[in-house]
Amino acid sequence: MRPKRFVVGLTGGIGTGKSTALAAFASLGVPTVSLDAIAHETARPGRAGWKAIKKAFPRFVGKTGAVDRAGLGAFVFSRAAARRRLERATHPVILKEMDRRLARLRGVVVVDAPLLFEAGLRGRFDAAVLVASRKQARRVMKRDGLTAAAVRRRMAAQWPLARKRALADLTLDNDRTVADLKKQVKALNRGLQLLYGGTP
Repeated sequence: MRPKRFVVGLTGGIGTGKSTALAAFASLGVPTVSLDAIAHETARPGRAGWKAIKKAFPRFVGKTGAVDRAGLGAFVFSRAAARRRLERATHPVILKEMDRRLARLRGVVVVDAPLLFEAGLRGRFDAAVLVASRKQARRVMKRDGLTAAAVRRRMAAQWPLARKRALADLTLDNDRTVADLKKQVKALNRGLQLLYGGTP
């Protein structure tokens, strides 16, 4: 019998266009899950991720209970040990919620997993697709209003795209227009649906 689902891990680097690609899959009717969205949701006051952050980094939880995301981000991206501590605290919560959502889905499912390779998550997915772009630094500077130095620190926290490309099953090159990326996603989805349909 065909498996219940074929889970694709969509990864890349900061500013390469993962969210745009994920939205393109969703527009085609493909069930999607975003680990970034889960991270935000579980970090709301009272939620499991928030409790983990409060325990690991109490100085970044304000009197109102909200996490100072900007402050925490600047802190951990400039300190590798702090970043690893944050990941150890929050990743189990995020992955548990991911598994809960996946259990409700069927067919081809695409999961936006920014740290798919860095966090050792490849074994959780049936295929890994990389979104790559040579324009990522300038995109992040424009999108987030960060300095070049701040962007470099965030990029340094992730593996180089060349290393990820060597491990990915397929790469979506996002160096041209959004329309071109959507065209690539549409073609890839056709292949994934055929692959899933032909899986014994």
